[in-house]
Amino acid sequence: MEALLLAIYAFFVWLIFIKLKWLPWTTTSQVIVVIIPVVAMAALILTLNVVAPSSNDVRVFKYTVQILPQVRGRVVEVPVEPNRLVKKGQLLLRIDPTPYQNDLNVAKARLAASEAALAQASANVVDASASGKQLQEQLRQASAQVRSLQPRLDLARLRVRQNRELVATGAGDRFALEQAEANVTDLEAQLAAATASEAQVASKLAGRVDGELASVAAAKAQLATTKANADSARADVANAQWNLDQTSVYAPADGWAINVQLRPGSYVVSMPLAPAMSFVEQELQVIALYGQNELVWVKPGDDAEFALNTHPGRVLKAKVDSIVWAQGQGQLVQSGTLPQTGAYPQAPGRFPVKLEVEGADRELFLAAGASGQGAIYTDHLAAIHIIRMVILRVGAITDYLVLKLH
Repeated sequence: MEALLLAIYAFFVWLIFIKLKWLPWTTTSQVIVVIIPVVAMAALILTLNVVAPSSNDVRVFKYTVQILPQVRGRVVEVPVEPNRLVKKGQLLLRIDPTPYQNDLNVAKARLAASEAALAQASANVVDASASGKQLQEQLRQASAQVRSLQPRLDLARLRVRQNRELVATGAGDRFALEQAEANVTDLEAQLAAATASEAQVASKLAGRVDGELASVAAAKAQLATTKANADSARADVANAQWNLDQTSVYAPADGWAINVQLRPGSYVVSMPLAPAMSFVEQELQVIALYGQNELVWVKPGDDAEFALNTHPGRVLKAKVDSIVWAQGQGQLVQSGTLPQTGAYPQAPGRFPVKLEVEGADRELFLAAGASGQGAIYTDHLAAIHIIRMVILRVGAITDYLVLKLH
């Protein structure tokens, strides 16, 4: 673009000074003719670098996920093809599930036994509670029997005294006295038995733990233990099921499995230092690196364009998503030593600007690591943005040139 402007300027100089000779071609005019384009072009370029800053370092980044199985084992299937687009949830590899299926079967068997024990413990609590109610009823009956026998015994003893007095005076019947005495003995025996039964039941009811009968407390303690065992067994089943599910590894997103060297028969482990494969997601980021003083008027939402070497002659539309106002030179690593600045001052680093691809260009395939050039168009002096657009497009066309001799 600069060359085109200089050519137009040279044409008018030739027309005015040489062809039409409207002005004299003197030393003074020659100096002025040379100084004007130099000053004008310098001012134009310096202004353009602020209102429409450019970057010759635009890069495409994609998230790379290290596929790391959660369980170890022998690989039995690798259905994914390297460098072919796969969809999220598509199977990448499968580990031999046999040992994990066996663990799940054992865990399920233990769970069944624990649940059976839990059911029996629940029944024991019910039985113990019922037994407690029966003891209460037995105590009530024994106490009622004691209360009913005591008046009868008192009455029988009164009859004995009365019969003895009558027999002593010769007016009574000896047989009636003996019968009354036998009744007293029988009632005393019944009262003693009832009292003993009442004491025995009361003794059983007196044994309590935390306000409950000892038998009920013991049954509830056993129920709590079996319930804990059942919960533990359920957790073991869930863990075994999770391990079994992890034998199948699926794509975390749309993308590509790169450089797949994994084959059936290989052994994989759950270690960060030994991933099974690398997976490059389809989602991408376009980053343009700018000098610190080039971003004075740049803000999110500004229009932008960029061209990549992988797509010669094509200029992609974008918008500024954000400016990352941070870089490595602004970070101090935690340590016990003073910061090392080196023998010479470090050159100021650049700040990355994230670009969001717009329109139909969003569907264009952009390779991870592709690089090129780009420009951002601010809200200032939009009339001269056309110069930056032309420069960018000329650069995109020159990407068709492959400059090598072999």
